[in-house]
Order: sequence, then structure tokens, then C-alpha cells
Amino acid sequence: MEPPDPRKAGSKQEEGFGVPPRRAADLGTVPSLRRSNSSLCKVRRPQNLFSSSEKQENLSSWIPENIKKKECMYFVESAKLSDAGKVVCECGYTRQQHLEEATRPHTLQGKEWDPKKHVQEMPTDAFGDIVFTGLGQKVGKYVRLSQDTPPSVIYHLMTQYWGLDVPNLLISVTGGAKDFNMKPRLKSVFRRGLVKVAQTTGAWIITGGSHTGVMKQVGEAVRDFTLSSSHNEGEVVTVGVATWGTVHNREDLIHPSGGFPAEYVMDEEGQGHLTCLDNNHSHFILVDDGTHGRYGVEIPLRTRLEKFISEQTKERGGVAIKIPIVCVVLEGGPGTLHTIYNAITNGTPCVVVEGSGRVADVIAQVASLPISEITISRIQQSLSVFFQEMFETLTEGRVVEWTKKIQDIVRRRQLLTIFREGKDGQQDVDVAILQALLKASRSHDHFGHENWDHQLKLAVAWNRVDIARSEIFTDERQWKPSELHPMMTAALVSNKPEFVKLFLENGVRLKEFVTWDTLLYLYQSLDPSCLFHSKLQKALAEEPERPVCAPPAPRVQMHHVAQVLRELLGDFTQPLYPRPRTGDRPRLLLPMPNIKLNVQGVSLRSLYKRSPGHVAFTMDPVRDLLIWAIIQNRRELAEIIWAQSQDCIAAALACSKILKELSKEEEDTDSLEEMLALADEYEHRAIGVFTECHRKDEDRAQKLLTRVSEAWGKTTCLQLALEAKDMKFVSHGGVQAFLTKVWWGQLCVDNGLWRVILCMLAFPLLYTSLISFRERRLQTGRGLLRVRAFFNAPVVIFHLNILSYFAFLCLFAYVLMVDFQPTPSWCEYLIYFWLFSLVCEELRQLFYDPDEFGLMKMALLYFSDFWNKLDIGAILLFIAGLTCRLIPALLYPGRIILSLDFIMFCLRLMHIFTISKTLGPKIIIVKRMMKDVFFFLFLLAVWVVSFGVAKQAILIHNESRVDWIFRGVVYQSYLTIFGQMPAYIDGVNFSLDHCSPNGTDPYKPKCPESDAVRHEPAFPEWLTVILLCLYLLFTNILLLNLLIAMFNYTFQQVQEHTDQIWKFQRHDLIEEYHGRPPAPPPFILLSHLHLFIKRAVLKIPARRRKQLKSKLEKNEEAALLSWEMYLKESYLQSQQHQQKQRPEQKIQDIGNKISTVVDLLEMESLKRSGSTGQRLASLEEQVAQMSRALHWVVKALRDSGFGSEEGVPAPDGVSHLRPALLHRRQEGQGLGGPRGEHPGASVQDQLQRRGRAHRPEELPRGLRGSGRAPSEPYGPHRTARARSPRLLRTQPHAAACDHPVEAEPGRSHLQEEHQENARSAGGEALPLGTLGLARGLPGPRRDTAPEAEAGPP
Repeated sequence: MEPPDPRKAGSKQEEGFGVPPRRAADLGTVPSLRRSNSSLCKVRRPQNLFSSSEKQENLSSWIPENIKKKECMYFVESAKLSDAGKVVCECGYTRQQHLEEATRPHTLQGKEWDPKKHVQEMPTDAFGDIVFTGLGQKVGKYVRLSQDTPPSVIYHLMTQYWGLDVPNLLISVTGGAKDFNMKPRLKSVFRRGLVKVAQTTGAWIITGGSHTGVMKQVGEAVRDFTLSSSHNEGEVVTVGVATWGTVHNREDLIHPSGGFPAEYVMDEEGQGHLTCLDNNHSHFILVDDGTHGRYGVEIPLRTRLEKFISEQTKERGGVAIKIPIVCVVLEGGPGTLHTIYNAITNGTPCVVVEGSGRVADVIAQVASLPISEITISRIQQSLSVFFQEMFETLTEGRVVEWTKKIQDIVRRRQLLTIFREGKDGQQDVDVAILQALLKASRSHDHFGHENWDHQLKLAVAWNRVDIARSEIFTDERQWKPSELHPMMTAALVSNKPEFVKLFLENGVRLKEFVTWDTLLYLYQSLDPSCLFHSKLQKALAEEPERPVCAPPAPRVQMHHVAQVLRELLGDFTQPLYPRPRTGDRPRLLLPMPNIKLNVQGVSLRSLYKRSPGHVAFTMDPVRDLLIWAIIQNRRELAEIIWAQSQDCIAAALACSKILKELSKEEEDTDSLEEMLALADEYEHRAIGVFTECHRKDEDRAQKLLTRVSEAWGKTTCLQLALEAKDMKFVSHGGVQAFLTKVWWGQLCVDNGLWRVILCMLAFPLLYTSLISFRERRLQTGRGLLRVRAFFNAPVVIFHLNILSYFAFLCLFAYVLMVDFQPTPSWCEYLIYFWLFSLVCEELRQLFYDPDEFGLMKMALLYFSDFWNKLDIGAILLFIAGLTCRLIPALLYPGRIILSLDFIMFCLRLMHIFTISKTLGPKIIIVKRMMKDVFFFLFLLAVWVVSFGVAKQAILIHNESRVDWIFRGVVYQSYLTIFGQMPAYIDGVNFSLDHCSPNGTDPYKPKCPESDAVRHEPAFPEWLTVILLCLYLLFTNILLLNLLIAMFNYTFQQVQEHTDQIWKFQRHDLIEEYHGRPPAPPPFILLSHLHLFIKRAVLKIPARRRKQLKSKLEKNEEAALLSWEMYLKESYLQSQQHQQKQRPEQKIQDIGNKISTVVDLLEMESLKRSGSTGQRLASLEEQVAQMSRALHWVVKALRDSGFGSEEGVPAPDGVSHLRPALLHRRQEGQGLGGPRGEHPGASVQDQLQRRGRAHRPEELPRGLRGSGRAPSEPYGPHRTARARSPRLLRTQPHAAACDHPVEAEPGRSHLQEEHQENARSAGGEALPLGTLGLARGLPGPRRDTAPEAEAGPP
């Protein structure tokens, strides 16, 4: 960069790369650093481990010990004065700004000031947080440090104490330090692209940190991004490395114990030759050498720091890369050219932004030319255009030096990238920066596969899949799937779904990629903040310790993962990963946590280089990766993996189940909502695929529901949906059709219910055609099979049980009301027998375990059902009543208990009615309203008790009877709500005959407070009336209406989903009667006896009926899954089509198209404006050249004797340059010629002196005709020939000279550019012979005789 103050030629604030690296000792281990520098970038600093006060204390103690500043210790008076006219030291500071001991006499004080002797290091006094006063509350970090500080200390400070993540890329922005103007569009493109590349790749941007020039442009770019971005997009790290001695108002930053925060004031008006810090940077490193006002001090330290960072290795996902660095050049002067030269020399790629001005444009103009065409004259011409202010001060040696540097820069084209707005297909700066890094990587120490592998690592680290598609996955390189496996793992761990999709598109097969070791590594790489990680740690803590003699094993193994997954999926599933047998060797010896594969000798690539005999592949790799993505709530990644799955319906339902279970333990509200939303999304996917399957083939779709999935723990899709409470899936028409089919058994679904009941009552009708069956053999048969199929149908079993249950209730009511004798009658014994059959059936349901879950699990499942709890309660209450009934002294209490038990048996009827499509939803609504009543009673109890106690205390004095206290406080207060007013509340109906004065009569309430003489009430009637009115107001009007509103809300809320809820609960009833014995109670005891003989005597295991769970043959299952996968692809295509047809997507597409059209129009406008400018420049050039040509002709004629020279007008744009040219010629610096040329000599004499051979095309046609002698006078025919129209013809231009020449008078750089374009295109842009005339030189004649080369005198 250029210094802000042009008066200080030696003060350069350049961003340099070319300073030689420091000695190894300078980059060695830092004191007080507990880990080596090589591992600094691999250890992420734990977040939120300490409070802010603890962090400040740690920082305040660590920085003074490790970071120093520089102070001038000896005052040596300088001959120069300060801006304020004060005496200053050679360091630039005044006497008052020195320490006290610096002004004392010293042996070295009289000698010449030497920074090595006169400047010493001491603990820094400026560090902490920085806040810019009046410019928002953004808090940055800053530190003042010595220029000799080791880069490792600075890097440790940034990553450990400032909390910066290790960057994936380092962007060093260099250029002009003074403010400069850029085209608005170029400025917008630069700002947007720079911030985009920093934000998407996680890069650090390093600048000079001041509020001028290119640093100001970078700061404004970050500011615009911060204002327009959301909180989730993260912060762009911008590090300003500035010189402490040139910072204005730096006194505000001095706080010996740290500024938390330090308030900094930007005062641009009073900064003088100093500079202010830029308020849009996030971190500042202020380099101190003990001097004041000297620019460029920070350049060596900045170079060393950038070199140190670029040598660090960042590891993520098992892949380690060195942090790449790129230099971005914007405008700039001589110092910037030196910076670019050093960067290119050190192998750092540079991106030069064309159109930003000065050095950037000079390099951009010649970057595409061959080295032979980058001549001194061309560079001199470019400098005259882009360095107009300082061009006159450039010496010839300086121009030669610049030309050599530019040639060396362009010679290494692989490190140089020119960003041209709208040209070469470049639209954004970020793409140019990343392309430059990839292009540079091909020139480093990478060859063949390693080169492409290194580029792919960079693209994955930056998370730029667009760069990978356009630059890496091209026709030049054919990738083998196995070569992509390490990067696939890195993309999975880093959560980069676009790269996972790209690798799958380029041949990665998950069956080959997912090995046991890979899966184990993925689970060991879980983020510690993940909820599944904490559950894994709990599982590890519960595991018993291994014996000492046992071989060491990794802390996390796959059976631990299977244990946690079974908790999430449910105990009805089998473990997904088996527990290793004793003696099995652990597959991957990796520590947990903080896996450093590339550091500890076990590289990720080694996971895929083992012999095929030792690689263990998992059962279903897609399932394994899908679970791994789902437990971390990674939506995009899970979506890509689910699209690869075969058993996609079961996978979607399992994902829904896992997410819903995890959401129950999630404390973060945002994560909870995301999990539930993702669970709902996967339920919709299962519905979508099942809909496609059901539409194509109903029978196959129903097989998918009941097929036992080995991959998902030997469960079924239907069971997963029920356990996950996916009501939308269960209420799907296809699922309900299957349940209806199960409900009707082998009967046809279209049989009328009246036919079924009629056949139940008169089963001989089964031998008629009244009932139809699905199977043909049953439809045509007339034997016992038909009867058995009928009575085994769940619908028949259900209605038989209803009839049996109604008979039981009628008999029970008859006994209670009519035939309850001291000695039980035969009807009562029948009730006991009937109840025993019900108890046996409940025990059968409890112990029925076809899936071998175990007694505890079956007990939990049994008691999780509300109706089973009601059954157990009713049975236990009946046993209690029966016990009391059999004791003569407790006969009546026994009857009371049995009467209450009858109510519970009647409530059991509600479960039976849930099968009804009319009554079932209403029962669900009643159940929901019961919850509302419970909460309402809590509110009502507050008012009832408060009013009852107040009323009782006011009216009655010392009532000791508990029952009458309860009546007065609760009972009467509750009845008041329904209109039964309490007596004596107002004294109107006061009578001592209806109460007991002393409370001795157990059948009368105690009399209220009254006057015994006048027999009138003594309590305040007005108070009790007011209390009664307020009580009725709040209870009758407020609370009852609140209850009605709650009922209404519940009804409307449930009514919308009543159908789904009813269809979901309908399954439980169907499954219950599907496995129930066909005989109703009490005849069901025969079935129980048969079952007991089979299980207990014959030891025949229980089996689930095939209709709800079936295991298919391998071939049939493979064909079914292939069919399901095919229809899943159809579903995904339809989803994509629907997504495109959505109005929001259409609006977005239209907006993108409009943006593209606008960009094209803007580019076309820029091209047109440029073309118009070129045409105007060409026209201006031709007019100027014609004017000079006519002037030369007239002058030649005058010199030949045709008139005097006094009236000859000078051509425009030439006369004012003649004195300067004359002066340069007198000094021997003419137009590239030798010294000593006389300005008045003829042109031919000058040509002869220079020894220059001109081609005939360079002469006007009027001077080429005959071979006349120089002294031959012009005749009339010569004049006519000179005026011939052929003068207006054009000729090709001569070749460019290869030596430095001065800019031609009157010609702009646009004119020169136009001439070059015209020559390259083969066109003719100059009038005939005007090239030589424009240069003030005649061309040679047609003939080449020596005597013919002389021109007119």
C-alpha cells in the first residue's frame, strides 16, 4: 500500500510477503504455551468454559508475560521538529513522552541514535476489547506488541484467548493506502465477492487495519454484510495489522491491566499525517518498534505471521490440509508492486482486480501478453496513463526496474489471476480467488493424484461445491470411487451435504464406503453438544468395568450405539448392532474424544486401504448413515442419504420415531421445534411413497406394511408408525383398508353387519350364500372350514364379546337389585364364573409374548393402555366387594362396593364403542374434555373453599361437627352454583325451628349468630349478600363460561384431527380382537384350557398371525424392495415437479431470471459505453493525426520555398508539448534517440543519426513517388499528388519498437489502445501515411536508395 502522507517517500505501509522468514528459534515453542505449535490449529478452543470475568483475568495475566512493547530508553535530540514545533527524539516522540530514565544523562546519549541500543522491550500496556465511540456497540479485540514478537505467540493469542476458529483460508488484501475511487459496480462486486469467500470458507481477512484506502474498502464490505446478514451466518474475521506509531488517538488504548473495553475515538479531521483505525475490523494487531510516525513497520511481522499461519495444518473429518493463503491486490503504487513481486516469488497466488487503478491496472494490461512483448516502452506507456501524477518524476532506471519485476510476475502465470469484471466468464471475486488457489496448487509439490487430491481437500475445506464441479470434477481427471472415500468421510463429519451429493454422483457406492471402522469413526466424531452424544456417555457410564487382563478397547463401540438406538426406537425392536463376543478384537483403536487421525499415525485413508478379507461391511450402509445424520438433526444430509435407501418407508418412519423421542429430552426450544418439524417431514415422505405404492398395487403395498424388516430390528412399518404415533400415516386410506381387511378376517368387506349378526345368532345360515368369503375355496365350500373362518373373523369375535358383555352386565344388575341374598344364588355364582373367565383373558393378554419381549416389557405395554388399567381396577374392586359379601357382618358394605364396581364395568363399554365411526370420535372428545374439567375443578375449588370458609365463619360460631362443617363449607357452596341458595344468608327466612341453637341435634345445622331476646339474626346481612353476589359472579359467569370456552376449544381442536385419532386408536381394538380366542366369556375358558395345554404341556411357542407380521422369502423381499425403490424415485420426481409449480418457487425463479437479465443488460451497457468511448477516441486520434499530417505537409512546402513559416499553425495537442520535448532533446533524452540531437535538424538528419530503417509504409504517399534528389524542387504535379484523395487511405501500422519511448504528443492511452486493437484485428484505423507524421517523422520512400531517404530540408 501507499502511505497516506505522500511527503514521506520512505514511509510505506505495504502489505508484504517478501520478507525472509525468521530463524527457527523465533518460531519455536512459546513460554507458557502448554501445547506445541503444530497442534494449535487442530485443537478447537472449548466454548463457554469460563465466565467473561475469568477470561479477562486469564488474558490480563497471560499477555504481559508473553507479549512485549518497545520503548525508547534514551532521548537523543533530533534535528527535525514535530508538527507542533516541539523538540523530538530520533524516535519521533517528545521528551515528555519518554520515560523518566530516558532523559537522564547516559554514556550512549551523545552517540548516534540506534534502535538496537536505544530501544528496549517491556510488558505491553495496550490490550483488551475496543469499542469505537459513537459507532455502535460492536466490540473488537486489540493488542500492542513488539515487532520481534514470535508469530506463534500471536497465533496462540488469536486462537486460544481471542477465541477465533482456525481458518480454512487466509486472505491478505493489499493495495493503496490512500483513498481512491472505484467504479460503483466494480466496488459492489469486489465487496460482495470478498465477504462471500470469507464467510463461506471460514477465512481470515488480513489488512493494514487503518480507515483509508483498501483497508477502508474491506471494512465497508464487512459492514454491509453485517447489516444485511442474519445472526446465523456468522461473523467475518477481519484482522488489521497496523503500526502502533502511526495510529491516531492511540493514547485511548493504553490500559496497563487491559481495557475491557477501551473506547477509541475516530478523528479523521485532526489525524494529520497519522491514520485512524477502521471501525469495521474485528481484531487489531498494533506493531510497535518504539518510533512515532514511521509507516511500514508492521510489514515484516505481518509477513512472518502470514507465513506461520500458512504452515499450520487444520484437521477436520480426518482430513488435514495446510492453511492456504492468497493475496488480493486493489490499486496500489510502487510498494504494492514490490509486495506482489515478493508474494509471487514466495509461491503465494495473487488476484489482481482490474479497473481498480494504478499498479493493478498496469499488471492487468500486460498479464496476457508474451514476455517478449512486455517491453520498456509498453510499460512506460502504461505508467504514463495510470501514474500521471508521478510519471514526470520516474527515472529511466526506475522504469527498467518496474519492467523487470512485471516480467517476473507475469512469467509465473500459474500464480497470477486477473479479475476482469464481466470478462472471461468471471462474475464474482470469490470465484476468482478460489480458482487462483486451485491454479496455484497445481504448481506446488503435488503431482498426479496428489495434486487433484490436494485440490479436492481445499474445495471441501472451503465448502465450495461449485468450485469442485467446475475445476476438479472435469474430463481431465477420472476419479475412482475408492479415492473419494476419505473426502466423503470428511464431508460427512463436517456436515457438507452438497459434497456428499457430488461424491455420490461421481461413483461413490455406500456399500463399499461404509465399513464397520468407518461407522465407528463417525460415531466417535459426534459433536459433544449433540444430545445423542450425551446419551452415549450415559451408556458408557453404566457399562461395567473391563477386567485388567482384558485387551483394551475403544470407549465407544457399536453395541453402545445399538443400546441407545433401541431406547429411541423402542424395545419392540432387536438391537441393530450385535454385542461383540468375548475375545473379538476391537476394530479401530482410536481414542475418544478428540480424534486426531492424521496426527497420531492412523490416517483416515488407511481405513480404506486394508485387505478385503479384513474389511467388515455393515448390513445396510444407507440405514447406518441415515441414523447417524438423523440423530444430529442434519436435515439436508439425511435427505440425500434417505434418497439412496431401499427400505425407504420403514426408514422414514424410524427417523420420525427417533426424532420424536429425542425431542422429549431436548431442552433447547429451537432444536426441539426443528426435530418435530423434521419428524413430521419424514412422516409425510413415508405417506408419499406408500401412496405411490398403494396406487400401483394394493396387495404389494399391504405387504410392505407387515413385512419384517431385518435392517430395522425385525419390526414392521405398521409397528414403527404406531410406536412413533404417526397418526397421519396410520389414517392413510391404504393402511385403513388393510386394517379393515384384517378386521373382517376371511370374510368379504362388503358383507353387511346385519348379515353377520344374523349368522351369529343362527349359524346354520352360514351354509347358505348369505355370507361371502374372499377365498374361493371358502366361498364354494360347505364344511367346517367355512364355520371356522366365520367365527375366527375379528368382527365376529368382537360382536360375540359385545353380546356376552351385555349379558354379563344385565345379570350383574339383576343380582344387585333383585337377587342379592345372604347366601349367593345360582345367578350370583354364574357372575363369579363369568368374572373368572374375564380374569383369565386378562392374564392371557399379559403373558402373550409372540415377539419374546420378556415379562417386564409385556407388563409395561399392558399397563400403558388406559382400558387395561380400568379392567384391573374393576376386577380388584369386584374381589374386594366379593370378600366383604362373603363375610356376614360386612354383607351390606360388600353390596355397596359391588354397586360401585358395576359403574366401572359400565364405563368399560366406552372402549367397545371406539370401533364405531360415529361414537368413536365422540369418546375421544370426552376423554380430552375430562382433562379440561380437571384443571377447571382446581380453579373452582379455590372459589368454593374461600367463599365457604368465609360464610361459615361469619354465620356459625364454633361448629364442632366435622360433617356439618363440610356441608357448610363445600357442599352448600357447590350447590349454590346450581341455584340452591343457602339458608339464613340474608336473614329473611330466619327461624330457630329449623336449626339447633347449641349444635346438639345431629340432623339440624347449628343456628347462626342471633339475638336471643329479639330472635333476630345478629350477623351482618349486607356483607353476606355482597359475598354471595361476588361468588355467583365469578363462578356462574366467569368460571362456567371459561369451562364452556375450554370445551369449545378442545372440541374444535380435536374435531379437526378426530378422524385421524379415531383411525389410529381403531388399530388397537382390531389388533386386540385379531389375537383373541373366538369364544366369548364364559366359554372362552375352553380356549384358555386349550392354550394352556399347548404352551405349558406341549411347549409350543406363541406365534403372531401372519396378517400383522410376516417374514418374506429373500427373493420375494428383494423384488418388493426394488419395486418400492422404483416408486420412491417416482415420488421424488413428483415432489420436485410440485416444488417447481409452487407459487413461491415460481416467483423465486422469475426473480432469478430477472436478475440474470439485468446483469446481462448491465454488461451489455458497459460494453456499449466502452465501444462508444473507443470510437470517440479513434475519431479524436484520426483528427489529431490528420491535423499533424497537414501541418507537416505545409511545413515541408514552406521549407522548400513555398511561402514563409510564420503563419503555419501548430497542430492541436502538439505545440504545448514542444518546449518539453525540446528540453528533453537538449538533455539527450529525446524520443528514444541518442543524445546530442539538434532540435532544429531535419527529420531525415535525425533518422540518419539514429540509424533507423523505416519501411515505406511509414512515409506519406506524397514522398514515395520518384527518386528525386533532396534538392529537387516540388512541382505543381507534386502538390497535386500530395493533395490527392489517396492521402486518405490507410496503411498497416509498423511493428512496435522494443526500446523505451516517450509518450507521443497529443495521444492518449485510449488512442494507443485503439490503435493496438485495430492492428490486431487487421483493420485500418489511421489515414494514409499519418503514423509517421503523427510522430513528427517522415517515412522512407518506395525506393531504398540511400540518396532517396533524405526528406525536404
